[in-house]
Amino acid sequence: MSSIKIECVLPENCRCGESPVWEEVSSSLLFVDIPARKVCRWNTLTKQLQRVTVDAPVSSVALRQSGGYVATIGTKFCALNWEDRSIVALATVDKDKKNNRFNDGKVDPAGRYFAANRRSVYKLEKEEQIPDGMCIDVEGKLWVACYNGGRVIRLDPETGKTLQTVKLPVDKTTSCCFGGKDYSEMYVTSARDGLDSESLLRQPKAGGIFKITGLGVKGIAPYPYAG
Repeated sequence: MSSIKIECVLPENCRCGESPVWEEVSSSLLFVDIPARKVCRWNTLTKQLQRVTVDAPVSSVALRQSGGYVATIGTKFCALNWEDRSIVALATVDKDKKNNRFNDGKVDPAGRYFAANRRSVYKLEKEEQIPDGMCIDVEGKLWVACYNGGRVIRLDPETGKTLQTVKLPVDKTTSCCFGGKDYSEMYVTSARDGLDSESLLRQPKAGGIFKITGLGVKGIAPYPYAG
């Protein structure tokens, strides 16, 4: 296995970066900043970063088979046209719960866009790391970003055994995805919200986008929404 390299490729200072998705056709990384209400697209070849600001917290973004993207914005599934920055609501849930919103979303192999809301609350001890966003590799193993854990771990989904741990220079790692020309690179989002001034001095790259290479395993391409 080649040596693992970790670098902050985009010091975006996201309040809460999430939902990284690789777009192969443009060699770009999509991601969101939930409380900043931004959908971002970073071209890894030109290094150009583009942003679209929306009208509510945006918790996930995904590719769309017919072109453009889809995103979960507030409690709405929306279509996003990047060329003209237009947003069209496709469906709305929980209309009677104005303080609710989607928390995450992902497209399954059948092309269906699944999203979860924030109605379930779980209590953990302060020191515990919280499993957050995840992705899968070609060997069927699960990679999980650990919020407050500052790491990404590789798990065997059948046994639950931790197979590999990759530590990052920030505490609030939020999600991960594979990307790059052959899906051998991993991109990890992170957050700044919740860190005090002392913590931010210790981890100035919090909220940035990180790239990990040398993992020795490749990922699979993201599934596009079929609608």
